[in-house]
Amino acid sequence: MRDLNKIKYSVLDLAYVREGDSIHQTFKNTLTNAQTAENLGYTRYWLSEHHNMQNVASAATSILIGYVAGGTKKIRVGSGGIMLPNHTTLSVAEQFGTLESLYPNRIDLGLGRAPGTDQLTASVLRRGNNFMNYNFEDEIHGLLNYFNPDNNINKVRAIPGEGANVPLYILGSSTDSAFLAAKLGMPYAFAGHFAPQQFYNAVKIYRSHFKASEYLDKPYIIACVNVIAADTDEEAHYLSMSMYQGFLNIITDRRQPIVSPDKTNLDLASPEQKYVLESMTGLSFIGNNKSLKDSFQKFLTDAEIDEIMVSSNIYDKDAKTNSYKIISEVFN
Repeated sequence: MRDLNKIKYSVLDLAYVREGDSIHQTFKNTLTNAQTAENLGYTRYWLSEHHNMQNVASAATSILIGYVAGGTKKIRVGSGGIMLPNHTTLSVAEQFGTLESLYPNRIDLGLGRAPGTDQLTASVLRRGNNFMNYNFEDEIHGLLNYFNPDNNINKVRAIPGEGANVPLYILGSSTDSAFLAAKLGMPYAFAGHFAPQQFYNAVKIYRSHFKASEYLDKPYIIACVNVIAADTDEEAHYLSMSMYQGFLNIITDRRQPIVSPDKTNLDLASPEQKYVLESMTGLSFIGNNKSLKDSFQKFLTDAEIDEIMVSSNIYDKDAKTNSYKIISEVFN
């Protein structure tokens, strides 16, 4: 059984836009949150690529990673993730090679195969619909080739990028990604914060099929989950109403900025919508220090993960800071 104080803890941030905040203020909030996480001993701070969403401002992910890395000193900063089909492997190698050159030994590259947006926006990003036969594994190998210093004999090279020390992580929300991460012998990060249904199956598959590689000699699993902490259980559940409203907005295709708990209207959800909402938020941990310790200890026993990555969609900035503080105390 894994002890809480031996588990790494990290942050996933989507640069959530609060009602009333500009994009400029949203980015300032993101940096402040990263600095808070760094001071509290979090291992890494990842930003996720999404497009065409009013409530998320992390579309230009690599630029935002550079902004956060430049405003912090030691915390690892990376992507959770870069949606690889939206980019050429050469451009990703160049961007993250640049980041690694600017902030050595601090940059992570998490890779996903989903578009991170709706199909229409994806077709614009990808310049058409010719991605039906997209081969994620082949693209990963192509990306690794650009990072490989031996690529210096080829006519097309990633400069910066060639020889860069940028660890790769396979992201997933299904069992397909688990098979791939295991086959490649790479660390695996599961998106339990919005797609928890296949989490336990995926973890089991990844562990049982894992092949040791030059990247890892044994499996490494990051579980991204929703966590909202407060001084009391009641306050934590009150704060969580903003998160649930955000998910309900996705279900009803009304992706608006985050609102305060007082402005939520969860009671208007239909029974079918509530069922989907409960399904999407199945890996959510909400409560005070003691409640979270109990629930996380059970989760670690059941899942046998190596790292917790928390997504904390909280409207109030001070409450979010306090949540990060309580979470750090849970794992210390």
